[in-house]
Amino acid sequence: MRIGDFVRADWEANKQNPKGRIVVVLFRMASWFRTGPAVWRVLGWPYLVGYRIVVEWVLGIELPPLTSVGPGLALHHGQGLVVNNKVVIGANCVLRHGVTLGNKGTEGSDDDCPVLEDGVVIGANAVVLGPIRVGRGAVIGAGAVVLQDVPAGAVAAGNPARIVGEGC
Repeated sequence: MRIGDFVRADWEANKQNPKGRIVVVLFRMASWFRTGPAVWRVLGWPYLVGYRIVVEWVLGIELPPLTSVGPGLALHHGQGLVVNNKVVIGANCVLRHGVTLGNKGTEGSDDDCPVLEDGVVIGANAVVLGPIRVGRGAVIGAGAVVLQDVPAGAVAAGNPARIVGEGC
């Protein structure tokens, strides 16, 4: 897919959410500058600084440009969102406010981050940590602390999270 295809999918996924639209478009542009040809990385520094100031400091969303994110990312009530740049997010995922996706913060664990497969929905204030996989179409409930794999189509809730059912 080209960047325009990603932007169109993200735009549609956030059709009722102007803030989400702004953030995902800014994210895609920052990603393009960070991963494009060397000349764009150099020329893109002012944009990347602006992205960090606006998205992280003003809007309160830490979504690093090096994060691998599939098309159709929806950010609902984006505030307090923290995503490690080693996280992998599939297509058509939903992240709500207060979500944290990252490593467990132990020595040498920078690469030990979650992989969210396509269609994953994560509720408000949920925390997903460590080298785990959240399967296609899984739902993580609000406030859940997920430290183990979640199978495709499952609903996980609680602290620590456990499987409580199947998705809708």
